Amino acid sequence: MAQYRQAHFDASFGALSDATRRGVLEQLGQADASITALAERFHMTLTGMRKHVGVLEQAGLVSTHKVGRVRTCKLGKRGLDEEAAWIERYRQLWTARFDELDIVVEELKQKEKASGRNKRT
Repeated sequence: MAQYRQAHFDASFGALSDATRRGVLEQLGQADASITALAERFHMTLTGMRKHVGVLEQAGLVSTHKVGRVRTCKLGKRGLDEEAAWIERYRQLWTARFDELDIVVEELKQKEKASGRNKRT
């Protein structure tokens, strides 16, 4: 199960690591589109867009279907809930660590102030 989840996350984050692929997801969130339309929108060749769509499709984020000569893309059935939960766990961890750091910094400031007062008297 852990191996599957790791491969699943690698595919998702790999797919999301590219600005064009994130743009394709954003575009498909508004409406389904053909690969040709996506290629034109992103000023790419059909081959280049097919590769991007293939990466998104392998990650389960996009699905395609062909009718005649037109391959239409739409958002995949799988969302990013697991990835969002993973990110949220780390966001909470880092928030807690920064809160602890704030406490330490505040304690050091208080000691510095107290030390400054002791030197003047």
